[in-house]
Amino acid sequence: MSYRNKIIICLSFCFTIFTAVHAQDDPPGFADLVPFVTTPMEVVDAMMELADIEAGDVLYDLGSGDGRIPIQAALRFGIRAVGVEIDADLVDVANENAIEKGVDDLVTIIQGDLFELDFTDATVLVLYLFPDINLKLRPKILQLPKGTRVISHRFDMGDWVPDEERKVILKDGKEHVLFFWKVP
Repeated sequence: MSYRNKIIICLSFCFTIFTAVHAQDDPPGFADLVPFVTTPMEVVDAMMELADIEAGDVLYDLGSGDGRIPIQAALRFGIRAVGVEIDADLVDVANENAIEKGVDDLVTIIQGDLFELDFTDATVLVLYLFPDINLKLRPKILQLPKGTRVISHRFDMGDWVPDEERKVILKDGKEHVLFFWKVP
């Protein structure tokens, strides 16, 4: 069994346990389905490199958490970046981070539902979501303008073959996989 498949099985198991435990309290919402997991800065660097960001790009980060990816895109390339996060507390944290870094004029972090969001002005789309959510978003992504760059951290898009796959190995030995596509 491949390392990737082991990770998917492990995450699925954890997700099942998590939802079973929380189902007794409240029905799980979308925020419960995709927990916030930070993206290490070395992986953010690799994403920026893969995206080949240039002046005029507009980056959307779906499931933006603390806003580190949109903030880094604005800091490094001076581009407009939008983070979309379902968790209101993380939206507040991300907006505070953008203010602290001095890029709140370029970075917008919004609370929203990925499936209802209009991200058609994106030239770069970044995802760190579970495989089933990637697949549900795929039809919407494929309607984006030709050439839109899409990067998914850890999870692919089913049978949509990536243009490039990159492994990032951190100093602690942990491996992160990035998938890159251009919308055909």
